[in-house]
Amino acid sequence: MAKQGAHQDRAVLTVRVTPRARQNAIIGIQANGTIQVRLSAPPVDGQANEALLAFLAEVLDVPKTRLALVAGHASREKRVMVSAMDAETAHTKIAALVQKPRS
Repeated sequence: MAKQGAHQDRAVLTVRVTPRARQNAIIGIQANGTIQVRLSAPPVDGQANEALLAFLAEVLDVPKTRLALVAGHASREKRVMVSAMDAETAHTKIAALVQKPRS
């Protein structure tokens, strides 16, 4: 899995968001490390951005205050900084929750 912007005490993750989904879910990780996320929130007035940060805080088991949207406020592709966690740890936690295709 490709490491993304990694610093000693923080990770910067690239996330591709699909808003207005049935439920919040991590649906995959692309070869370049981009995390694909579906969110139930609409992309209106920052609702999807807030939902993304809340969802990732839950997934990574960190307080929401340790997450910051650093790029992509009005785009489907976003960059999220996670303080006090390296990129490898973040990706390991996220990869464990990737939804399996239904058969």
